[in-house]
Amino acid sequence: MNRRKFIHQGGLVSLGLLAGTSTLRAFQFNGFSKETINIGVIGTGGRGIGQTSLINKIENLEVVAVCDILPFRLKEGLKATNNTAKTYTKYNDLINDKNVDAVLIATPFSEHYKMAMDALNAGKHVYCEKTMAKGLVESENLVSKVSTTNLIFQAGHQYHSSRLYTHVVGMLKEDVIGNIKSFECRWYRKGDWRKPIPEAKYEKNVNWRMYREFSGGLTAELSSHQIDFVNWVLDENPKKIMGTGGVNFWNDGRETFDNTHLIFEYPSGVKAQFKCLTSNIPGGYQIKVIGDKGVITLTTNKAWINYYKKPEKVKYADVDGVSGATVPKDYNDEKGTPINVVHSNPSEQALIDFKESIFNNKQPISNVETGANTAKAVQLAIDAMLTGKVQYW
Repeated sequence: MNRRKFIHQGGLVSLGLLAGTSTLRAFQFNGFSKETINIGVIGTGGRGIGQTSLINKIENLEVVAVCDILPFRLKEGLKATNNTAKTYTKYNDLINDKNVDAVLIATPFSEHYKMAMDALNAGKHVYCEKTMAKGLVESENLVSKVSTTNLIFQAGHQYHSSRLYTHVVGMLKEDVIGNIKSFECRWYRKGDWRKPIPEAKYEKNVNWRMYREFSGGLTAELSSHQIDFVNWVLDENPKKIMGTGGVNFWNDGRETFDNTHLIFEYPSGVKAQFKCLTSNIPGGYQIKVIGDKGVITLTTNKAWINYYKKPEKVKYADVDGVSGATVPKDYNDEKGTPINVVHSNPSEQALIDFKESIFNNKQPISNVETGANTAKAVQLAIDAMLTGKVQYW
């Protein structure tokens, strides 16, 4: 199939995938004998409530229990279920609820590991939001634990479920832009990344992302999605990680950096840059995959491709006082060919994939192993920034 056909038929491919997920089961429950999967949501902050709202729209999924240690969060979580779910203030009580088949963990990063392990020990399927675990040993332990069970474990890197991203990864593996040479990934967030608190005593409970005890900062919360994507495309883990960062804009007592700059080197020789800023700079989220024949650029919901023009005769002139320098040319990579793929909200699609994985007793594409590899890369990146030393896989 030629490149242009591959790009423009992407929508048809994805439609087939979407149709497949709705008919795969056909009421033949290979791995799950009930018609509806009862989910318990642990952590009813912004992400937990957002996921609950999506679950409410998905057939054969139902939130039957919610848990949070903060009373106002728990109240909001209950409201998101139309006041039908049971409420818990201790996550182990929710896990031990016999009516709960699976748990969705949407708590601070530092709590993921113990909650996921306890859920697996209780025989529950697990959807664990990114980043999967804090620490290298913890990530390995989760992989080992899941391997001893028949339970489904999905890591919450939702772009792994995006039909647009899946299609683009397929294109890249077909060498549509030639040999991949590098990645340039950015995520610029406006604002101070803080949330309002009702009382001072709730500062670390609500704004946990600002504190190293609970958080991996921008790298774990944002760049991890892009790290996961690069690992996925290359089917490799980085061998060498360098990074720096600091608190240079929001001097408000936070411990995690408000700007991070990372460089990963992969065994294939490919380099990847990850830059994350919260200094009110425009730009948003973007990934550039740079090949020797062209570039694919992705946002959260769009993608386009540019092929390089045939080499032209180089022109030389005086440039900025340098005699005989190459005359620079403007290059606008946003005027390429759109990659048109029909796709749903990635977070909603990820939950649908979780459902289908349970019904079909098949580990999802974003599973405990891919989640662990991303979590380890995140940890090494954080270590590189904090120590100022190169980290090796």
